[in-house]
Amino acid sequence: MGNGAARDEDEVSLALCIPTFRRQRDLARLLDALPAVVDVARTDGRLGEIAVIVVDNDSTASAQQTARSSTMAVRYVVEPERGVVAVRNRALDEAKGHDIVVFIDDDETPADAHWLAHLLAARREFDATVVAGPVRTVAEESLDPWIVAGGFFARTHRTGLITGHRIARAATNNLLLDLRFVERTGIRFDPRFGRTGGEDSLFTSQLHAAGAQMVWCAEAVVLDHLPVERRTRAHALERARGMANAGVRVALALAGSPTERAVVRARAISAGSLRWIGGVARGAMGAVTRSDALGATGARERARGRGGFSGAWNRTRDLYGGGGIR
Repeated sequence: MGNGAARDEDEVSLALCIPTFRRQRDLARLLDALPAVVDVARTDGRLGEIAVIVVDNDSTASAQQTARSSTMAVRYVVEPERGVVAVRNRALDEAKGHDIVVFIDDDETPADAHWLAHLLAARREFDATVVAGPVRTVAEESLDPWIVAGGFFARTHRTGLITGHRIARAATNNLLLDLRFVERTGIRFDPRFGRTGGEDSLFTSQLHAAGAQMVWCAEAVVLDHLPVERRTRAHALERARGMANAGVRVALALAGSPTERAVVRARAISAGSLRWIGGVARGAMGAVTRSDALGATGARERARGRGGFSGAWNRTRDLYGGGGIR
């Protein structure tokens, strides 16, 4: 039995953890979708006890009524310390005693009722400690064509990966973890990344370094429902900058010596410079040719370049300011 995974013949207990912050409508939509998902997982996934845990980052407990109104039994807790790191660490604490923890965000829904069963099946088939799946961004209304042309929400970096492909890091908005392995390693989400993003990349990278077997599950898709306030060009550009910044800061956190950190900084500055120069060139060409695609991708690359520069010196802006999760 590798990495603490349960034997195939054993039923496993699972904690399904949902961080939330002032998104009652989104949370209700997700909770409404879960009964069918759990029913399929019980049939196909050798699933035993399941706890649905909502961790609210709003100290006023604004999601309490939504959680209590669910047709499922929901454990509702409030985490008063602001930021996604505090919420995810609280979820790990609340999940203690279970074999597995699965994270899904409040503004997401499973793409189909087999989502959880797919994650569990991949865990069994590949003796995995960590299983991650795709996230597809959707919106109720059409997005700005400029945002679409720029590929800001395309999430193409894992396009083509097949189920069972080994990965070294993952996001936490569609993630299965062997909780006993996590507890043995003592790895937690890092408070330095609580408001800036990147906490999930660092956490899963540290699990991988500790020996976790991490795999991709292409069938376990969740839908990320993009709200109105995140459909703007300004948000898309800030997201691109923030992700580049967080990527460099994660690399710095993982570096084991001053020399390694110096190498990370030098590479980030070089890559950021190339991105920014390339973005300027694309933007200029877009202006001449009146191409939305060139203009948008140019702006995106300039934002990534700026993010790389600031990340090289551990400078951040609060992507999730005002508290709460993203």
